[in-house]
This record gives sequence, C-alpha cells and structure tokens, in this order.
Amino acid sequence: MAEHAQGELRKPGPNELVIDEHPETPKQSGTSILIKCAIALALGIFVYILPTPDNLSPEGHRLLALLVAVLVLWISEAIPIGITALCVGAGMIAFKIVGNNDAWTPYANPAVMFVLMIIMFGVVLNEVGLAKRMMYYLLKMAGTNVKKLSFVLAIGCTMLATILHDATVTVVMVFAFVPVFMAMGMKPGGKAKLPKFFLILIPLAASAGGFGTMIGGGRNPLAVEMLARYTKDTTGVSKVIGFVEYFIIQFPLSIFTGIATWAVVYFLFRPEEKELKGVSLEDPGPMSSAELGVALIFLGAFIFWFLGDITGWHVSVVAAIAMVGFCGPGWVSFKTICDKFPWESWIVFGAGVSLGLALLKTGAGKFLAESCLPLLQGHGSFVTFFGLGFFGSLLSSVMSNSAAVALTLPITLPMADMLGMSPVAVALLAPITTSFIMLVIGCPPTIIAYSTGYFTQVDFIKVAVPWCICLLVIVVLGLLIYWPMIGVY
Repeated sequence: MAEHAQGELRKPGPNELVIDEHPETPKQSGTSILIKCAIALALGIFVYILPTPDNLSPEGHRLLALLVAVLVLWISEAIPIGITALCVGAGMIAFKIVGNNDAWTPYANPAVMFVLMIIMFGVVLNEVGLAKRMMYYLLKMAGTNVKKLSFVLAIGCTMLATILHDATVTVVMVFAFVPVFMAMGMKPGGKAKLPKFFLILIPLAASAGGFGTMIGGGRNPLAVEMLARYTKDTTGVSKVIGFVEYFIIQFPLSIFTGIATWAVVYFLFRPEEKELKGVSLEDPGPMSSAELGVALIFLGAFIFWFLGDITGWHVSVVAAIAMVGFCGPGWVSFKTICDKFPWESWIVFGAGVSLGLALLKTGAGKFLAESCLPLLQGHGSFVTFFGLGFFGSLLSSVMSNSAAVALTLPITLPMADMLGMSPVAVALLAPITTSFIMLVIGCPPTIIAYSTGYFTQVDFIKVAVPWCICLLVIVVLGLLIYWPMIGVY
C-alpha cells in the first residue's frame, strides 16, 4: 500500500485492519478508576504486611505483593494495560526486587522479540493481500456457516500447532479473519460476539495443540530431558522418551483438547449470527508478485524453524531474516508495519516475561510450589493429577510455559515417588497443562489475538478459566485411562 503524504487524512479501506490505540480500555468514570486502583493498592499492601515465611526471600515477598496489585490492574483494566506493564519493570526496581537490568532486559528477551516479529508477520500478510486470499480458500472449503467453520478452524489450529509454533498458526488465522469482520462492519472495541468468538477461539485452539508432538513447543523436549535426568539420578537408568513414543503418548490427547476447545468457546460465546453475511467469495485471481514473494519467504521461515536443532538459530533469528525479505524488495514498508503494530500488547507480554523470570530469581515461584503442591498428598489419583495440572496452568498464566515446566518439575518429580505416582506421567503431564492459560499475558497466541482490540481481558477470562478447567479434566481422564493402556505407567 502506497504511503500517504504527511498530514494527509486517508480513510481506511473496508477490509483494512485498523488497530485502535487503546481498544482494550473501555470508557470508565473517574470514580470507577479510583476504586479499582485503590483495591489493587490495598491488596498489594495487605500481602506486603503479612509476615515473610521462612522459605521465602524478602525480595520474593515484595514481588508477590507487586504481582497481586498488577494482576488486579490488568484484569480490571483500571488503567491502560500498557502503562501497568511499564509499571511492572519500574516497580521491581523501586521496591528493590531485582536490579535494573533484570527488570527491563526481559522486555526484549528472545521470546519477546520473536512475538514482536511474528505479530509484524500478521501485518505483512494483511498488507499484501495474503490474509484475504487465505480466508477465501478457508471459506471455500468450510463454508460460511459459523458453526461448521468454527469447528473446522478449531481442529485445524490445534492440529497445525502440534507441528508449528502456536504463535505462527495464530497470526495466520487471526489476520485472515480480521478483514472479514471489518467488511461486516464489526470494528475493534465493539460489542458484537462474532469477532470475539472467533478471535478467542483461534489462540485457545492453537495453545491446546502445542504439546502434541516434540516439535510443538520448547516445553516438550524440556520435560523429556528433565525426566531423563531425574531417572538417571534416582535409578541410574535414564528414561528416554523418543520422538515417536512421545507422539503416541501425547498426540491423541490433542485431538480431544481441540474438540473440547471448540465446544467450550461455542457454548460460552455462541454468536447470534448463523452465517458470515456480506462476505465475498470472489476468486482473488492470480497472486501478485508481493503475495508470491511474501508467501515464499514465509515458507522458508517455516523450514528454518523446523531445522532449528541443526542450525542452532533461535526462532527470532529466522523471523528477523524474514522481515528483511519482506521489506527489502519493497513489498511492504517498515513504516507501515510500525504504524499498524499494536505496541501496547507487545509491552504487556514483555512485562509477563519479566515477572516470570523474577518469580524464578527471587524464589517466589518455588515458594508457591512448595506451599501448594504438598496439599495434594492423601488424595486420589484424579485429584492429585488435576491439582498438579492446575498449578502448572496457573504458573503458565504469568510466565512462559517452558519456565513453568522448569520451575515445577524439580518439585513434582520427587513428589511423584513420595505419592506413589509414576514420574513419567508427572513429567509428561507438565507440557500439556502448561499449554492451558487463564490470562491474556500467558502466551504469545493470546497476546496476538488480543492485539486486534476485539475483546477485553475480562472477555477472555470468562472463557479461559472454564476452558482451562474443562481441558484439565479431559487430560487427566486421558492420563488415567489411555496412558496405562499403552504402557506409559
């Protein structure tokens, strides 16, 4: 799209994604804002004045107080979430929780930079017309019936996420659907259920499949590695789970989590519309040079992500090279990408990573695990596995899923022996349950979808909490019924 002259007003096209600067912050009265901020401050102070437990550092205690206040501000949306996110780094420095670098550096760590560039991919797809073309083929295959289309979409996102990065799946689907809603007159910040339904369904469905194969996410090989190390230390023999064995154990469960994701979101956020009306199914015709070039580079990025173990490159390196390929030939300008990039949502993800690392550094995360997990002793297998899973999901909602796995397994694996449980089952449960998050800040897919401005954090929590509980029940039942059938334990 050609750049317009400075100062010239330009009316957006009907299918063009325009992200409101503050789509997530509804109009509030001054009194409402003050009350919400006062509640957040009061709860933070309450946690702060509690006696510091012996197994918790003073820094960890202060961090938990800050975390409580921040979560209330994020969920209530008392102030723009980007401002709250900036206060996370500033607060950790002001209250001497971590040093300056430890507070701010995570805002630009490799995972956060990858999210930045993968969201930029979505802007590129929309700008060159590939998003519209993908939507044409999706509608041609699944039709415009909302129920059928959403079911195909949910299963497709879950299955794709077992072999691709869930953020990649999300960015492709989100930016394919947004122009459709714009064409239907449903803009960000509105009350229509239809865009909220689809744009919450996409990231949850993608997250529900990331555990399905070894390459679906970094938490998967990490759990396998930690299991092998633990069994080597305790028995002298490593329990090594190979790629095929992992697939047989985990992939069937992802089919059920994909179906359950669609069912939960459809039940809780069922749109009034039965069809996508006013959507044109006209053949977009031959691909333009820009579309073809972007598509080839996108394909190349997928290939290099798959080859990550060979190249040793972090996914952010491949994404950066792809950005050069998108902008170098002039297919899309970097200024356009920056103008349409949802910076606020990206900052929120950076704050979440910073909080997660601080939980590890100060020992606050370990304190929570050591305080909560022993409560599961003396209960049946279902309650114990469900409790382990729920705690993993809770941690994963405020830190990366890989960090949640790294934090919990050193505690839960020794617990498995004490409770007479299989270490294999405990280890392989972790990458599944840390895929289910309850807050927008929990993972890149939800941040990507949230950045469009079509739903609020409250909208998301209304769906995500029951979704998480439902999927935990399904996974634990699968663990107790299916895994013994195939000899996992």
